[in-house]
Amino acid sequence: MTIVFPPYAMVTFILTTLLSLFFFYKAANDSKITLLILSGWLIVQGSIASTGFYIETYTLPPRFLLLIGPPLLFIGILFSTARGRKYIDGLNLKTLTLLHVVRIPVEIVLLWLYMAGKVPQLMTFEGRNFDILSGITAPLIWYFGFVTKKISPSLILLWNVICLGLLLNIVVNAVLSAPFAFQQFAFDQPNVAVLFFPFIWLPCVIVPLVLFSHLVAIRKLRTGTIE
Repeated sequence: MTIVFPPYAMVTFILTTLLSLFFFYKAANDSKITLLILSGWLIVQGSIASTGFYIETYTLPPRFLLLIGPPLLFIGILFSTARGRKYIDGLNLKTLTLLHVVRIPVEIVLLWLYMAGKVPQLMTFEGRNFDILSGITAPLIWYFGFVTKKISPSLILLWNVICLGLLLNIVVNAVLSAPFAFQQFAFDQPNVAVLFFPFIWLPCVIVPLVLFSHLVAIRKLRTGTIE
């Protein structure tokens, strides 16, 4: 199965993914181990997707679990172990907040993919996806929350909770729009882009990093361990 994607969408998305890795690398205080793990995961999943492995969507268990399962498991381990929590508490919340600007180019790419017939309209800001608001407001939260410190930690916490909700909203809609056995939406134009390189990096790299950044921020803001 061969699907042609707009080259500009592919290039923009690859650069957006690399920008996400850069932000998280800086948030992890230039941790070489963090960069190595993320880069390795990026390469492995990109290579697997390039073989067409994820195109088969009716296998049991779903192959898609190999994309989202390991990151979610890793996040769970970090939060449930002493060593993991120590790593989390060492992350820079200011940089993690700025990381969310990558949601702007992601939403632009999704719009391009919709126009190319590769994702449904509901996955764009013209449909049910309001995640671009998180990207637009991230620099404001970064500046007024951490640079000038004119907004309180409680407001930053509220922002993270709301943006986490926006993320979960689009994730649910995206999964239920993909051509899986349990598909519920967009049968006329399903979400097929995320089954192919490089857009496979959205569910296995960008979304987990954004999710993890919010969870880390919520933990830090609730415990008062902020920079």
